[in-house]
Amino acid sequence: MEVGRALTLALALIAMASLPAAFALLFCADEILDRVVCGWSEWRERRRERRTIARLDRAVEADSLTRDIDLSEFDSTDRRPLEQLAADLRRLGGQRLGSSGRSMVWYAGVLQAYDDRLRLACRALGITEHLAELTGVDQEIERVRVEGVLHAAGLTLPAARAGHRQRHR
Repeated sequence: MEVGRALTLALALIAMASLPAAFALLFCADEILDRVVCGWSEWRERRRERRTIARLDRAVEADSLTRDIDLSEFDSTDRRPLEQLAADLRRLGGQRLGSSGRSMVWYAGVLQAYDDRLRLACRALGITEHLAELTGVDQEIERVRVEGVLHAAGLTLPAARAGHRQRHR
């Protein structure tokens, strides 16, 4: 009998001690449940994204695209950093597009410097360009094509921005 009372007393003390925790659990159950559900759905979304990326890598065969690139060219000391080329292209592109009222000699110099930077950026990224081989309208079309390809590669240029219209003279 003494053991029964001691056991009952111990259970009563445990119940009294855990009563505040039970109330907190009861009142915060919706928040706890919400955190668990959100965490689970975020985990599912990350898993789904990883599987999609893995599937795309297998479909595109990403390794075969980069297999022929010589990475030693990127370590050469005479190569200009891509960030500096991008800054030069943005600066020269802005000058090229906003050249109203300037002399034709100045415009030709800016255009030549812009084309040189485009060629360097294409060489740095392994993109084929034909700017030096063309003249006139063909060169302008090639310039627009190269700007689009560089924009697709991640370089934001003034003429390649969406919705940007060039002025014609």
